[in-house]
Amino acid sequence: MTKEEAINYGLTMPDSYEDYPFHDSNWAVIRCKSNKKIFAFIFDREGYTWVNVKCTQEWRDFWRSAFESVIPAYHLSKKHWNSIILDDTVPDVDVKRMIAESYDLVKGKSKI
Repeated sequence: MTKEEAINYGLTMPDSYEDYPFHDSNWAVIRCKSNKKIFAFIFDREGYTWVNVKCTQEWRDFWRSAFESVIPAYHLSKKHWNSIILDDTVPDVDVKRMIAESYDLVKGKSKI
């Protein structure tokens, strides 16, 4: 998966948009429009694209143990976030699942 593909996948989540809050084109974030919360930080580092995603404690540890390229998040809380290094060792389907799970965690509850 490329940086553009990760960004485009994040934008398939309902009510999402791309933002560059750090005034640095290397750091894209994907947010929920309704609450402006970020569910994916997407950036290049050490020759690879990285995606930081929010996760529950159980899934955080599962993903870290399943793939060497899923590590404690760069530049964020290691308790709540993982970094996925897009080096072709994590299948795209799993990258997409982690992005979608992060979206689910930050989107908030629907108001009925």
